[in-house]
Amino acid sequence: MAADRPRRPEKKQPEDSTTAEPERIQKLLARAGVGSRREVEGWIEAGRLVINGQPVAPGQKASVSDRIELDGKRLDITAGAEVLRRVLIYNKPEGEVTTRRDPEGRPTVFDSLPRLKDHRWIAIGRLDINTTGLVLFTTDGELANRLMHPSRQIDREYAVRVFGEVDEAMIKRLLEGVLLDDGMAKFSDITEAGGKGINQWFHVTLLEGRNREVRRLWESQGVRVSRLKRVRYGPIFLPSRLSVGKWEELDQKAVDSLSKAVDLKPVDIPAKTPSEQKVHDRQRRKQPGSASRKSGNPRWQVDSKGPDQKPARKPSRKAPKR
Repeated sequence: MAADRPRRPEKKQPEDSTTAEPERIQKLLARAGVGSRREVEGWIEAGRLVINGQPVAPGQKASVSDRIELDGKRLDITAGAEVLRRVLIYNKPEGEVTTRRDPEGRPTVFDSLPRLKDHRWIAIGRLDINTTGLVLFTTDGELANRLMHPSRQIDREYAVRVFGEVDEAMIKRLLEGVLLDDGMAKFSDITEAGGKGINQWFHVTLLEGRNREVRRLWESQGVRVSRLKRVRYGPIFLPSRLSVGKWEELDQKAVDSLSKAVDLKPVDIPAKTPSEQKVHDRQRRKQPGSASRKSGNPRWQVDSKGPDQKPARKPSRKAPKR
């Protein structure tokens, strides 16, 4: 018998992104840009999702190698094999709704955004139809979920014009907490920002994003919000150069700052395709003052006419520590 030949070491097979460990289907579909986690949970409850021919159960896990169908149509989830983290800032005008499709046919914030080939934009938090200002959009469902989740305590800052008499006692109540229909709520910070008589401007900060919470807090005190504009979400400010109805893509440094705020590892932003670059350049040329942009995060101050960028702000009053 011939002597046994020594075995050669087996070659390691290259890792296939489609054989990744299974994960909760909400997370997988959100990263693939199919829908937000909330939307996916609604599909599961309604029995609309199927994995490999079987209805999806709550908490079920899946991978990109599985066959996932929504209403009998197979979903393309190949984009879920890797994390694509791009972020847009958008200056929402009054009259637009923060939803992908509106039954009443009203314009939506998504109508103005650039098109993506294999992904879709996910809105990070909503603004009601009468509220203007900063809305963030991302292609990364995990980033969106963490930025919106109440446990992360990501602060949102608003410029608000209040119609009515506001005194120190009212400010104190709003900082300590007010019982609303859906539980206790409060501002973490209130700053006076100009105005005369019974029309006064304030900057207020919240650590959650419940429906119409800013308006409901003020209305609980017998005053009315006549204008409301979001000017900051976490570390991202609405720049004064961004005109109403326009968007701008965040650079690597800003995206990394958002990622760090919710304990996510940085991900390199991919290079834009030629067609995306053309759209981006055209958008920049439309921005006022684009030839001489100032660096740094602008702070906002308001007068009796409305929000405007000014360097100074009055000292803020923060909620007392417990």
